Amino acid sequence: MSGGEQGLDVAPETGAVQVVEIVSAATLLDDGKLAERQGQRRLARGCYEQALSLLAGTDAPALAAEAARSIGRTYRDDGDLDAAGEAALLSLAIAEAAGDARGIAHALNLQGSLCQFRGDLDHARALYEQARTVAAQPGDLHLVAMIDQNLGIVSNIRGDLGAALEAYQSALDGYRALGHTEHAGLVLNNMGMLYTDLGRWDEADACLAEASTACETVGNLSAAVMVQVNRAELRIAQEDFAQAKEACDLAFRLGERVEDPRALGEVHKNYGIIFRESHSYRQSDEHLSRAFDLATQTGDLLLLAETAREQAELAWRRQQNQKTLQCLNLAHRTFAQLRARRDLADIRGRMESLETTFLEIVRRWGESIESADQYTQGHCTRVADYACLLAEAAGMDRETLFWFRMGALLHDVGKIVVPAGILNKPGWLTPEERAVMERHPDAGVELLAEVEFPWDIRPMVRHHHERWGGGGYPTGIAGEEIPLSARILCIADVCDALSSERPYRKANSLDKSLEVMSTEMASHFDPELLRLFHDLHQQGKLAEIAGGTQSWALAS
Repeated sequence: MSGGEQGLDVAPETGAVQVVEIVSAATLLDDGKLAERQGQRRLARGCYEQALSLLAGTDAPALAAEAARSIGRTYRDDGDLDAAGEAALLSLAIAEAAGDARGIAHALNLQGSLCQFRGDLDHARALYEQARTVAAQPGDLHLVAMIDQNLGIVSNIRGDLGAALEAYQSALDGYRALGHTEHAGLVLNNMGMLYTDLGRWDEADACLAEASTACETVGNLSAAVMVQVNRAELRIAQEDFAQAKEACDLAFRLGERVEDPRALGEVHKNYGIIFRESHSYRQSDEHLSRAFDLATQTGDLLLLAETAREQAELAWRRQQNQKTLQCLNLAHRTFAQLRARRDLADIRGRMESLETTFLEIVRRWGESIESADQYTQGHCTRVADYACLLAEAAGMDRETLFWFRMGALLHDVGKIVVPAGILNKPGWLTPEERAVMERHPDAGVELLAEVEFPWDIRPMVRHHHERWGGGGYPTGIAGEEIPLSARILCIADVCDALSSERPYRKANSLDKSLEVMSTEMASHFDPELLRLFHDLHQQGKLAEIAGGTQSWALAS
């Protein structure tokens, strides 16, 4: 029989040859399921395809529908959603032609999972609910539990964790009532991940331990690998890196026996985190690089984004500032791709967390550079706050503001080439010293040359010392030839410079600073932007930034 899922349903008038073909097909289905549990999906798919071929022309539509959807399931798990969709449609057509309610429900469930993989959660939920209604007619409790599990996954992805737990528990109760240990283990794995996200460590640990036992008992190696991956992530969240490594070691040993590069990619990512937190940076780099390669190979965008984020943290700890930005940029770009495909709570949350990390690391880099200048402490952050406030008032959209803030925080990154003696000189600079100082915009562009931001910050870094009336540096361009971002940044930079203490003078008040900017220095600035900046001052928003009582924040 076919794995306990489908008994042979052969019409009495079926000939002897057909019976042999049907029995052979059922055996192939069993062989395929065994191979699939061991992570050998190509071998499994070959068995299912042979079974489907044998069943052509026979009177066993339930088995044929099962073979077709099994082919679809292996394609889905390999990431080939188009091929999976064709197989699901074939399975549905066979079941509908035979009036097989159970087969119809299974095919709808598979189609729902494909919509889920594509990020179309509304359609996925609708298909799952339709499948559940159909499955309840013949009283297929196993299939109902399976669909409840999938509905739980959809709720989990959407961030409705209460509904997810309720659906998972319903599925678990159903599987346990039927004595289906393997499927109960899969639900427990999902529940363990959810409890980890909630920080409910004991419940997560209990679920994952039971899931591990269940998967190993029935020999489902692919599932056993992912359970150990999730146990490692639980231990990482608890900062128990010794036990996290033990879980990774077991996952790796199991993973070498299955054809599942996605799972191995997760194992290497976790190894990378563990070794990084243990200060074994070379080993961390090796494992994260391997995870990155596997994510690229399999097209797993989520693994790619998460790995790039972890590589950024490693690069920052190794003081590799440019690589840090490159990795953060890749992570952000990849999460944005995922968000464009599916507007999901988990992706939105990861994006927000990454943006916070990105801005914090850029801010810290900017501060590390300005630390050489004892008179500009906090300058980069204040300039970024002033500039973002003005850019927002000028109509800049949220996504552009995020990258604009990056440029504002890094606008003086080129000062790394300027000697501290010049930065801290208590008097006017000589022409030679001035020439060295005026190199910093171009030096900043050179430092950022290999970082491919989605929104190019280099023009604002290079041109923030240009003047509206001409005569600035490094190129002397004027008016609207100066990029808008640089014109905004110029106003913010000069305002903070005038209202901060310098080696050669005391700090001015904001009122005095804006008066100087509007009279003696009026030719330096875009007049419309300067008017907007005055309006912001009249509203009291500049004083909040200058006084440190308020900083500009990116609206959600």
